[in-house]
Amino acid sequence: MVRETPYTRLCETKKILTVNGQYPGPTIHVHKGETIVVDVYNMGNYNITLHWHGVKQPRFPWSDGPEYITQCPIQPGSNFSQKVIFSTEEGTLWWHAHSDWSRATVHGAIIVYPKHGTGYPFPLPFEEVLIQLGEWWKKDVMEVITEALATGGDPNISDAFTINGQPGDLYPCSKPGTFKLNVVQGATYLLRIINAAMSDILFLSVANHSLTIVGTGASYTKPSTTNYITISPGQTIDALLLADQLPDRYYIAARAYASSVNVSFDNTTTTAVVQYYGQYYPLQPPSLPYLPSYNDTFAYFNFSRSLRSLASESHPIDVPLNVTTKLISTVSVNTIPCADNSCDGPNGTRLSASMNNISFVTPSIDILQAYYSNISGVFGDQFPHLPPFIFNFTADYQPLILVVPNRGTEVLVLDYESTVELVLQGTSLVAGIEHPMHLHGYSFYVVGSGFGNYDTDKDPLTYNLVDPPLQDTIAVPKNGWTTIRFRANNPGVWFMHCHFERHASWGMEMVLIVKNGRDSNTTLLPPPPDMPPC
Repeated sequence: MVRETPYTRLCETKKILTVNGQYPGPTIHVHKGETIVVDVYNMGNYNITLHWHGVKQPRFPWSDGPEYITQCPIQPGSNFSQKVIFSTEEGTLWWHAHSDWSRATVHGAIIVYPKHGTGYPFPLPFEEVLIQLGEWWKKDVMEVITEALATGGDPNISDAFTINGQPGDLYPCSKPGTFKLNVVQGATYLLRIINAAMSDILFLSVANHSLTIVGTGASYTKPSTTNYITISPGQTIDALLLADQLPDRYYIAARAYASSVNVSFDNTTTTAVVQYYGQYYPLQPPSLPYLPSYNDTFAYFNFSRSLRSLASESHPIDVPLNVTTKLISTVSVNTIPCADNSCDGPNGTRLSASMNNISFVTPSIDILQAYYSNISGVFGDQFPHLPPFIFNFTADYQPLILVVPNRGTEVLVLDYESTVELVLQGTSLVAGIEHPMHLHGYSFYVVGSGFGNYDTDKDPLTYNLVDPPLQDTIAVPKNGWTTIRFRANNPGVWFMHCHFERHASWGMEMVLIVKNGRDSNTTLLPPPPDMPPC
């Protein structure tokens, strides 16, 4: 049940939108390959939809959740039963609202256990622990984005980061609620880490302890030991923590990675405490961990590049080697002129964002219904396969004529079973910055990434086609590029967008339509009878 609930943080009480009164929301536990039905009752004051992030929903986008893409919103006082179909996913995922900025507080974890009778490809941990990273605003978050969209400026930054809904010891009025992980010396803990923050890539570390990465995006990885992790909004990471230190209290800490000098960010640190069982005199305060500097691009990029799929006999991978559809899309922050320079963006403009110079315009009828029922006039099918303008995408200075995007609702149509390579090219227009891009309905192999302009001749030679990580969200480096590959074997309408919520609000979004295959088992399933009306 979605409803408003009073919560106290940072010395102040306010009402926030929650599910079942919980922040973060309830955790969903399933086994690989299961199907569940979630009954969503909207008792709040805003339209709402729920998205099952990283769940592929084979042939059934009707329950995927993005507002006006695969459904119209669940209006206040209404309900919708969402069938969630799990297939190949195994590990940690999450669910969240997909309407405006309501996901700031409407989110929770999904744990997909191995099929009954099978186990993890690593030793069974002593305990499993959720670490959900988020952001907190003192102000009503819906008012924050409404004001920003009205004025054309950047939304106000958050007042705190959170771990499991709590800011931690370093914020006022927060110490009593700080999340504590009680551990037994010598035991191993599986941390299921989720970045539910709205607009920040985060560094996270545990004082005096290392982490062994074993999964990301509900897909297993080769074990990799590190002193810190980098996790983008939308991403999940499974990591093993061995409690191998002297009994004491140690901080888990997380703070923002922010590479752009032109973009303000929340420069605070959230903490939780690893607390050993036993009798001892604890250090006061607990030890703080090493975290990379807020602008350490080397640390951010190296962690992301270190991930490798497990690619074992029991967990094989299927990297497309022969590509039938090659795409390149720019991902850019833009501006739109305002009359009399009256907006709050740079030089009186309105901030915008785009993919291949198209700033996405959300329709008033959902695209899936329009596609399924052949309703004309809702979307076009001319999303470009290449950038419409070729220029030095990452130059220090860009001509002003390039910063203004087109606006439209264009989709990209793919044939069923086509093998797709998509190069996401960051640009320095307005503000060069990372872009964590999420694709609904699919996981994809991240086969390459780098800085500068993508070179069609040289850069493919650097691809990892042996054991690239399988993910559903990947951050394109600032003024750089990332290449993903996937097999278009899930028919339907699928959303792709930046998971920096402000960039999505400005239009850094696009839609894929994957055509039906040749038989009933490769065809889009019909809609459920209780789809919310537009």
